[in-house]
Amino acid sequence: MLQIGMDLRDEANELYALLETLAPEDWEKKTLFLGWTPWNVVGHLHFFDHVSLLALTDLDGFQEARKQVIADAQAGVNGKQQTEQAYRKYDAQELLTRWHETCLEMAEQLGQSEPKRRLPWFGPDMGVQMFTTARYMETWAHAQAIYDLNHTPRSHTDRIKNIATIGVKTFGWTFVNRGLEPPGPPPYVCLKAPSGETWEWNEPSETEVVRGDALDFCQAVTQVRNVADTNLDLVGDVAQQWMSIAQCFAGGPIDPPKPGQRTAA
Repeated sequence: MLQIGMDLRDEANELYALLETLAPEDWEKKTLFLGWTPWNVVGHLHFFDHVSLLALTDLDGFQEARKQVIADAQAGVNGKQQTEQAYRKYDAQELLTRWHETCLEMAEQLGQSEPKRRLPWFGPDMGVQMFTTARYMETWAHAQAIYDLNHTPRSHTDRIKNIATIGVKTFGWTFVNRGLEPPGPPPYVCLKAPSGETWEWNEPSETEVVRGDALDFCQAVTQVRNVADTNLDLVGDVAQQWMSIAQCFAGGPIDPPKPGQRTAA
Protein backbone atom coordinates (compact mmCIF):
# COMPACT_ATOMS: atom_id res chain seq x y z
CA MET A 1 0.00 0.00 0.00
CA LEU A 2 1.30 3.47 -0.87
CA GLN A 3 2.55 5.35 2.20
CA ILE A 4 0.32 8.33 1.46
CA GLY A 5 -2.71 6.01 1.53
CA MET A 6 -1.72 4.82 4.99
CA ASP A 7 -1.14 8.41 6.09
CA LEU A 8 -4.62 9.41 4.93
CA ARG A 9 -6.15 6.43 6.74
CA ASP A 10 -4.33 7.29 9.97
CA GLU A 11 -5.31 10.97 9.75
CA ALA A 12 -8.96 10.02 9.22
CA ASN A 13 -8.87 7.70 12.22
CA GLU A 14 -7.42 10.45 14.43
CA LEU A 15 -10.12 12.89 13.37
CA TYR A 16 -12.80 10.23 13.92
CA ALA A 17 -11.52 9.63 17.45
CA LEU A 18 -11.75 13.38 18.18
CA LEU A 19 -15.26 13.65 16.74
CA GLU A 20 -16.41 10.72 18.85
CA THR A 21 -15.68 12.84 21.96
CA LEU A 22 -17.99 15.70 20.93
CA ALA A 23 -21.15 16.22 22.93
CA PRO A 24 -24.37 16.48 20.87
CA GLU A 25 -24.49 20.26 21.35
CA ASP A 26 -20.88 20.62 20.11
CA TRP A 27 -21.90 19.52 16.62
CA GLU A 28 -23.87 22.75 16.13
CA LYS A 29 -21.32 25.16 17.61
CA LYS A 30 -19.72 27.58 15.16
CA THR A 31 -16.01 27.10 14.59
CA LEU A 32 -13.55 29.85 13.65
CA PHE A 33 -13.59 28.60 10.03
CA LEU A 34 -16.26 30.74 8.35
CA GLY A 35 -18.66 29.93 11.16
CA TRP A 36 -18.95 26.31 10.00
CA THR A 37 -20.05 23.80 12.61
CA PRO A 38 -18.39 20.39 13.05
CA TRP A 39 -21.41 18.98 11.19
CA ASN A 40 -20.63 21.28 8.25
CA VAL A 41 -16.95 20.33 8.29
CA VAL A 42 -17.63 16.59 8.30
CA GLY A 43 -20.31 17.01 5.64
CA HIS A 44 -17.87 18.89 3.42
CA LEU A 45 -15.18 16.22 3.82
CA HIS A 46 -17.71 13.47 3.15
CA PHE A 47 -19.02 15.20 0.04
CA PHE A 48 -15.64 15.38 -1.65
CA ASP A 49 -14.46 12.01 -0.38
CA HIS A 50 -17.56 10.56 -2.06
CA VAL A 51 -16.78 12.44 -5.28
CA SER A 52 -13.21 11.14 -5.02
CA LEU A 53 -14.51 7.58 -4.82
CA LEU A 54 -16.49 8.22 -7.98
CA ALA A 55 -13.29 9.38 -9.69
CA LEU A 56 -11.75 6.06 -8.67
CA THR A 57 -14.61 3.72 -9.49
CA ASP A 58 -17.29 5.38 -11.67
CA LEU A 59 -16.12 7.83 -14.32
CA ASP A 60 -19.64 8.57 -15.57
CA GLY A 61 -20.83 9.16 -12.02
CA PHE A 62 -17.89 11.47 -11.41
CA GLN A 63 -18.62 13.51 -14.53
CA GLU A 64 -22.23 13.98 -13.42
CA ALA A 65 -21.14 15.03 -9.93
CA ARG A 66 -18.55 17.38 -11.42
CA LYS A 67 -21.17 19.08 -13.60
CA GLN A 68 -23.43 19.58 -10.60
CA VAL A 69 -20.65 21.02 -8.43
CA ILE A 70 -19.67 23.46 -11.18
CA ALA A 71 -23.31 24.45 -11.77
CA ASP A 72 -23.78 25.01 -8.04
CA ALA A 73 -20.67 27.19 -7.89
CA GLN A 74 -21.86 29.26 -10.84
CA ALA A 75 -25.22 29.69 -9.10
CA GLY A 76 -23.48 31.00 -5.98
CA VAL A 77 -23.98 27.89 -3.84
CA ASN A 78 -21.13 27.76 -1.32
CA GLY A 79 -19.57 24.70 0.30
CA LYS A 80 -21.69 24.99 3.42
CA GLN A 81 -24.94 25.20 1.45
CA GLN A 82 -23.81 22.36 -0.80
CA THR A 83 -23.44 19.93 2.09
CA GLU A 84 -26.60 21.17 3.77
CA GLN A 85 -28.55 20.28 0.63
CA ALA A 86 -26.90 16.87 0.34
CA TYR A 87 -26.85 15.62 3.92
CA ARG A 88 -29.09 17.57 6.28
CA LYS A 89 -31.28 14.46 6.61
CA TYR A 90 -28.44 12.79 8.58
CA ASP A 91 -27.86 13.43 12.23
CA ALA A 92 -24.30 13.92 13.47
CA GLN A 93 -23.64 10.29 14.33
CA GLU A 94 -24.91 8.95 11.00
CA LEU A 95 -22.97 11.56 9.05
CA LEU A 96 -19.83 10.76 11.06
CA THR A 97 -20.19 7.03 10.35
CA ARG A 98 -20.80 7.60 6.65
CA TRP A 99 -17.82 9.95 6.31
CA HIS A 100 -15.46 7.61 8.19
CA GLU A 101 -16.45 4.56 6.15
CA THR A 102 -16.18 6.45 2.87
CA CYS A 103 -12.84 8.01 3.76
CA LEU A 104 -11.32 4.68 4.78
CA GLU A 105 -12.56 3.03 1.58
CA MET A 106 -11.12 5.88 -0.47
CA ALA A 107 -7.77 5.69 1.36
CA GLU A 108 -7.62 1.93 0.79
CA GLN A 109 -8.39 2.19 -2.92
CA LEU A 110 -5.97 5.06 -3.44
CA GLY A 111 -3.28 3.24 -1.48
CA GLN A 112 -3.69 0.12 -3.60
CA SER A 113 -3.73 2.02 -6.91
CA GLU A 114 -1.03 1.83 -9.53
CA PRO A 115 1.27 4.80 -8.72
CA LYS A 116 1.24 5.98 -12.36
CA ARG A 117 -2.54 6.03 -12.55
CA ARG A 118 -4.13 9.40 -13.24
CA LEU A 119 -7.48 10.45 -11.86
CA PRO A 120 -9.93 13.11 -13.09
CA TRP A 121 -10.72 16.09 -10.88
CA PHE A 122 -12.06 19.62 -11.23
CA GLY A 123 -8.91 20.92 -12.90
CA PRO A 124 -6.30 18.86 -14.72
CA ASP A 125 -6.08 15.14 -14.03
CA MET A 126 -3.85 14.26 -11.08
CA GLY A 127 -1.54 11.35 -10.36
CA VAL A 128 -2.53 9.06 -7.50
CA GLN A 129 0.20 10.43 -5.19
CA MET A 130 -0.89 14.06 -5.58
CA PHE A 131 -4.59 13.17 -5.51
CA THR A 132 -4.19 11.31 -2.22
CA THR A 133 -1.98 14.05 -0.78
CA ALA A 134 -4.69 16.60 -1.56
CA ARG A 135 -7.30 14.54 0.30
CA TYR A 136 -4.89 14.13 3.22
CA MET A 137 -4.27 17.87 3.31
CA GLU A 138 -8.00 18.65 3.29
CA THR A 139 -8.66 16.22 6.13
CA TRP A 140 -5.80 17.56 8.24
CA ALA A 141 -6.60 21.23 7.63
CA HIS A 142 -10.36 21.08 8.21
CA ALA A 143 -9.79 19.08 11.39
CA GLN A 144 -7.96 22.05 12.90
CA ALA A 145 -11.18 24.05 13.20
CA ILE A 146 -12.66 21.28 15.36
CA TYR A 147 -9.56 21.03 17.55
CA ASP A 148 -9.73 24.81 18.02
CA LEU A 149 -13.43 24.76 18.86
CA ASN A 150 -13.00 23.22 22.30
CA HIS A 151 -9.30 24.08 22.64
CA THR A 152 -8.37 20.41 22.36
CA PRO A 153 -4.60 19.74 22.28
CA ARG A 154 -3.40 18.24 19.00
CA SER A 155 -0.32 16.13 18.48
CA HIS A 156 1.45 15.92 15.13
CA THR A 157 3.68 13.40 13.42
CA ASP A 158 5.99 13.50 10.44
CA ARG A 159 2.95 12.70 8.27
CA ILE A 160 2.65 16.46 7.87
CA LYS A 161 5.59 16.34 5.46
CA ASN A 162 2.90 15.58 2.87
CA ILE A 163 1.44 19.04 3.49
CA ALA A 164 4.80 20.79 3.66
CA THR A 165 5.72 19.28 0.29
CA ILE A 166 2.51 20.37 -1.41
CA GLY A 167 2.94 23.78 0.22
CA VAL A 168 6.38 24.17 -1.34
CA LYS A 169 5.22 22.88 -4.72
CA THR A 170 2.39 25.42 -4.92
CA PHE A 171 4.70 28.46 -4.56
CA GLY A 172 4.23 29.52 -8.19
CA TRP A 173 0.56 28.59 -8.31
CA THR A 174 -0.17 30.81 -5.29
CA PHE A 175 0.71 33.84 -7.43
CA VAL A 176 -0.63 32.62 -10.79
CA ASN A 177 -3.96 31.84 -9.13
CA ARG A 178 -4.21 35.55 -8.28
CA GLY A 179 -3.19 36.71 -11.75
CA LEU A 180 0.28 37.67 -10.50
CA GLU A 181 3.76 36.85 -11.70
CA PRO A 182 5.87 35.02 -9.11
CA PRO A 183 8.17 37.75 -7.72
CA GLY A 184 11.29 35.57 -8.01
CA PRO A 185 12.62 32.04 -7.62
CA PRO A 186 11.16 29.95 -4.78
CA PRO A 187 12.82 30.73 -1.42
CA TYR A 188 14.92 28.20 0.44
CA VAL A 189 12.65 26.36 2.89
CA CYS A 190 14.19 24.77 5.98
CA LEU A 191 11.79 23.25 8.50
CA LYS A 192 12.03 21.30 11.72
CA ALA A 193 9.83 18.19 11.65
CA PRO A 194 7.82 17.00 14.67
CA SER A 195 10.42 14.23 15.06
CA GLY A 196 13.24 16.80 15.15
CA GLU A 197 14.45 15.92 11.65
CA THR A 198 15.34 18.78 9.29
CA TRP A 199 13.45 19.08 6.01
CA GLU A 200 14.80 21.26 3.19
CA TRP A 201 13.56 22.36 -0.22
CA ASN A 202 14.92 24.57 -3.02
CA GLU A 203 18.37 26.07 -3.42
CA PRO A 204 20.10 27.18 -0.19
CA SER A 205 20.01 30.95 0.24
CA GLU A 206 20.77 33.55 2.87
CA THR A 207 18.61 36.25 1.27
CA GLU A 208 15.32 34.42 0.60
CA VAL A 209 14.44 31.97 3.36
CA VAL A 210 11.44 30.43 5.12
CA ARG A 211 12.66 28.78 8.32
CA GLY A 212 10.96 27.35 11.40
CA ASP A 213 8.73 24.53 12.60
CA ALA A 214 7.10 22.42 9.91
CA LEU A 215 3.81 22.70 11.78
CA ASP A 216 3.82 26.50 11.49
CA PHE A 217 4.56 26.25 7.77
CA CYS A 218 1.76 23.72 7.22
CA GLN A 219 -0.70 25.88 9.13
CA ALA A 220 0.22 28.92 7.03
CA VAL A 221 0.00 27.27 3.59
CA THR A 222 -3.35 25.65 4.45
CA GLN A 223 -4.55 29.00 5.88
CA VAL A 224 -5.62 27.59 9.23
CA ARG A 225 -3.42 30.32 10.72
CA ASN A 226 -2.18 33.70 9.51
CA VAL A 227 1.59 33.58 9.15
CA ALA A 228 1.77 36.40 11.72
CA ASP A 229 0.39 33.94 14.28
CA THR A 230 3.27 31.53 13.68
CA ASN A 231 6.94 31.64 14.63
CA LEU A 232 8.24 31.28 11.08
CA ASP A 233 11.35 33.28 10.27
CA LEU A 234 10.90 34.95 6.88
CA VAL A 235 13.91 36.50 5.17
CA GLY A 236 13.52 38.44 1.93
CA ASP A 237 10.70 40.11 0.01
CA VAL A 238 9.77 37.00 -1.99
CA ALA A 239 9.48 34.85 1.13
CA GLN A 240 7.33 37.45 2.85
CA GLN A 241 5.08 38.02 -0.17
CA TRP A 242 4.59 34.29 -0.63
CA MET A 243 3.76 33.46 2.96
CA SER A 244 1.34 36.39 3.26
CA ILE A 245 -0.92 34.77 0.64
CA ALA A 246 0.27 31.13 0.49
CA GLN A 247 -2.50 28.77 -0.60
CA CYS A 248 -1.81 25.08 -1.18
CA PHE A 249 -5.42 24.05 -1.83
CA ALA A 250 -7.37 24.23 -5.09
CA GLY A 251 -9.97 26.80 -6.01
CA GLY A 252 -9.99 30.53 -6.53
CA PRO A 253 -7.73 32.82 -4.52
CA ILE A 254 -8.65 33.01 -0.84
CA ASP A 255 -7.08 35.35 1.68
CA PRO A 256 -5.70 33.90 4.92
CA PRO A 257 -7.53 34.68 8.15
CA LYS A 258 -6.60 38.01 9.69
CA PRO A 259 -3.92 37.92 12.41
CA GLY A 260 -5.40 36.56 15.60
CA GLN A 261 -8.62 35.47 13.89
CA ARG A 262 -7.98 31.71 13.94
CA THR A 263 -5.97 30.94 17.04
CA ALA A 264 -6.95 28.63 19.86
CA ALA A 265 -7.17 30.23 23.29
